[in-house]
Amino acid sequence: MNIRSLTRGDGVVIGAAVVLFIASFLNLTSTPSCSGQFCPSQSAPNAWDSLSLLMSMYLAGIIGAVLVVVGRSLPQPKTVAGLDLTQFGVAFTVFAAWTAFWTIIDAHGSGAGMILGLIAALVLAAAAVAAPLVAALKAPLMGTPSPAAAPQPYGYPNAAQPAGGYGYPGAAQQPYGAQPGDPSLGGHPGAQAQAQPFGAQAPAAAEPNKDSQAQPAAAAPAGDFAPFWFAVPVARPLYAEDGSPTPIAELAPGTWYLAVDQRGPGLVAQTQDGRRGVLQDTTGIQRG
Repeated sequence: MNIRSLTRGDGVVIGAAVVLFIASFLNLTSTPSCSGQFCPSQSAPNAWDSLSLLMSMYLAGIIGAVLVVVGRSLPQPKTVAGLDLTQFGVAFTVFAAWTAFWTIIDAHGSGAGMILGLIAALVLAAAAVAAPLVAALKAPLMGTPSPAAAPQPYGYPNAAQPAGGYGYPGAAQQPYGAQPGDPSLGGHPGAQAQAQPFGAQAPAAAEPNKDSQAQPAAAAPAGDFAPFWFAVPVARPLYAEDGSPTPIAELAPGTWYLAVDQRGPGLVAQTQDGRRGVLQDTTGIQRG
């Protein structure tokens, strides 16, 4: 049985069947009001005292409700004599409501069990017939469960990222090849927008408007070295400035280092902990 295939109409059928079962234990007739020692002691019977009424009204309605719910929850309909279980169940509920209606008309002083049983039988039959026809009753009884939120991998755009990284000042750690000037990746605001290999010529600035007033600028001497940030494509050793062949540190890719001077074809670089050394192999480095 597929419980999630039950509809609101099936829920009404189940509820009415429960009420019908409770009504079978209540009084069928009302006892006449009498007080005094000459009044005979009378006990009002319930449905279990009358086998014919119990079978034709109460148990017939409950059996019909079971057949309706089971028939609609099965993945494949089960047929008996060319009719499926749902059709048999609907017939039972209609028969129970019909019996309850004529029984209460013929009764002399109906009790709570008869009145409540009639109401439950009528609701049961109406829900069994109208459940496949009314849109409100065809809605699922149990909503589809929402899927559990999957854990977000590290680096997902909405995942929480650390406020700052070690390396490039004021920016998060960047993977090798990322644009250091891109503010969305944590690049330095003043850094160049596109990474360039060491020694490449920077793009020319846009020509100022001739109508605007020219701003005097002092030309920097040709021999001066301007410090810049750079990153290495692969791990490379950093040697001491005195020419010792033993490396003092290793530059890792994805981290930005500060070039403070130029030493022949190499660069004098400063690590995050303040150590300075010569990077002899500058092939393929990226400037920030």
